[in-house]
Amino acid sequence: MAVYDILKMGDPRLLRHAEPVTEFGTPQLLGLIEDMFETMHAADGAGLAAPQIGINLQVVIFGFKKNVRYPDAAPVPETVLINPVITPLSPDMEENWEGCLSVPGLRGMVPRWARVHYEGFDAHGNRISREAEGFHARVVQHECDHLIGTLYPMRIKDFSKFGFMDVLFPDMKASDDD
Repeated sequence: MAVYDILKMGDPRLLRHAEPVTEFGTPQLLGLIEDMFETMHAADGAGLAAPQIGINLQVVIFGFKKNVRYPDAAPVPETVLINPVITPLSPDMEENWEGCLSVPGLRGMVPRWARVHYEGFDAHGNRISREAEGFHARVVQHECDHLIGTLYPMRIKDFSKFGFMDVLFPDMKASDDD
């Protein structure tokens, strides 16, 4: 297992459109997913996309029982999602604060679909099909945005609600800053 360095905003590799995975269950894919989980856990992340570690493949992982960076968030099932497709289930949007391991120390108010259906494949090529709402829906959309070269600041509508954690939320612990 390996913990990768996470690319930061400004690195052009974060702006690429990721390539679909064509072979499932390979030692390389399984190793990548294991390393992604190790990297996500080491950074206290809620999710991670392969492009964030410089791997240009349509692979995202997400999920947690409890997350120190989002202490009020409901648990999200631990998921490997490959070649994902997201479909909104209604036109309703919700705004909420987001952060990103590739944009450390900052948070912004981001609109996202309130309810989505997502589908794709697990590491072995088994189809995944789920509906999600709330924070779960937000995490899926955020991670899948990385696969199309979109970082959450690109989705912000009101930049008066974007800034450094220690300024926006001075009472939060320093460890919750990204």
